[in-house]
Amino acid sequence: MSLDRGNLISFSGNITAFLAFKEKMLEEEERANALFDKRLAEEEVWIRQGIKARRTRNEGRVRALKALREERSERINRQGNAKMAIETKDKSGKLVAEFTQVGHSFEDKVILQPMDFVVNRGDRIGLIGPNGCGKSTFLKILLGDLEPEMGSVRQGTKLNVAYFDQLREQLDPEQTVAENVGEGKDIIEINGQNKHVIGYLGDFLFPPERARTPVKALSGGERNRVLLAKLFTRPANLLIMDEPTNDLDVETLELLEELLMNYEGTLLLVSHDRAFLDNVVTSVIAFEGEGRVKEYVGGYQDWIRQGGKFPTESTSQTDNVASKKEKAKADAKKTEETNQSTTAAQAKPKAKLSYKLQREFDDMPATIAKLESDIAALHATTSAPEFYTGEADHVQKTLAKLAHKEEELETAMERWLELEEMQNG
Repeated sequence: MSLDRGNLISFSGNITAFLAFKEKMLEEEERANALFDKRLAEEEVWIRQGIKARRTRNEGRVRALKALREERSERINRQGNAKMAIETKDKSGKLVAEFTQVGHSFEDKVILQPMDFVVNRGDRIGLIGPNGCGKSTFLKILLGDLEPEMGSVRQGTKLNVAYFDQLREQLDPEQTVAENVGEGKDIIEINGQNKHVIGYLGDFLFPPERARTPVKALSGGERNRVLLAKLFTRPANLLIMDEPTNDLDVETLELLEELLMNYEGTLLLVSHDRAFLDNVVTSVIAFEGEGRVKEYVGGYQDWIRQGGKFPTESTSQTDNVASKKEKAKADAKKTEETNQSTTAAQAKPKAKLSYKLQREFDDMPATIAKLESDIAALHATTSAPEFYTGEADHVQKTLAKLAHKEEELETAMERWLELEEMQNG
C-alpha cells in the first residue's frame, strides 16, 4: 500500500516491482502534464491575440481556457508550495504610534515635512512613493530607531514588532539558512508547537541540503524566503514589511497575500506591487515629493481615483505649447497611416479553402469537443481515490490512453488554427 497525494495505491508484488511501476506511472503523469501545459500555453497565446470571428465557437474556447486554468491551479506539484503561518502575539494597546509635528531631513533634502499621524491597533497601512522618498526613514522613526529632527513620536504599549527589512540586514550571510532561522537552536516553537528547524524550513521549500547552505550562496528569492521563515518564528502584533514581494515566486506571493489579508494585528506595508497593496491594505500613506506626506483611504487605485500623483507624474503648466502641437500632428499622422493599412487589409480578399479542407475545417469543432469530452471522462476516472487501488495494468493503460487523447487534442487544435489561418488568408 502506498499513500500518494491523498490517493491510496494497492499493488500486488514485491517492493522492487512496485517501485518500477510507480516510477513508470509518474513518468506517464509528467508526460500528460507536459502536454496539458503546452496546450494551456498555446491557448494563453491565442486569448491574448483577441477573439476573432465565429464568436459562438470562440466563446466556447474561452470557457475551455478558463477550465484549463482551474485544472492547472488545482494540480498538486511534487515539489510542493510554501506553507506559512503568522502567529499573532497578545493584543497591543489601542494606540500603536502617534506622530506630533514630526519632520526630518538629510543635509539639504527634506524627507518629511512636519506632520501629525496616528496608527491604531488593527490598521492596515500601505506606504507608497518612489525609491528614496523616505518610506524606510518613516518606518525607522516610527520604531524609534531614528530620532526625528523635529516633533515627537509616542509609541503604544504591549508592542511586539516583526520587521521585514528591504536590505535583509537581519541575515548573517556567513551562517547557514538553518543557523539564521534557528539562531543556534535545532528546535523552535511555532504556534505553540515544537518543530525541528530543518523540518520547519521544508515548509518554505528548503530541502535539508539547501537548509545547510550559507545565505551568501542563495538567490534573491531564496533570501526573501529565509527572512520570511525567520520573521514568522516570532509572534508579533505589529508587522512591518518593507518590499516583501521582491523576487518571490507566484505561489509564495499568493500565500503571503492571503496570510496578510487574514492577519489580525497591525500592518505597515511598503510595496511597489499595486495589486498586492490593493488586496491587503485599507489605507495608504503617499510620499508625494518634497517631503509632503498624505494619508488616503483605500488602496493604490483608490489613491489614483482621489487624484494622487507622484512628482514625475504631474503635468507642468509651463510645458512647451509648440511641442504639444508637434506631438498632436505626429499622432494624427500615425492614426491616418493605421487607418489606411487597416482599410487595405480589409479590402484584401480572403483565401478560399478547397472543398475537402473546408469540410475538415467545419468538422473540427465537433472533433475537438469529442476529444475534450473523452479527456474529461478520463480525468474523472484517474482523479477518483479508488483508481490507483485497481490492477496495475489497468492503471497504466488508462494513463497511457489519457496521454494519447491529449496528444490527439493538441494535434487537432494545431490543425484547426492552421486551417483558420489559411481561410483568413
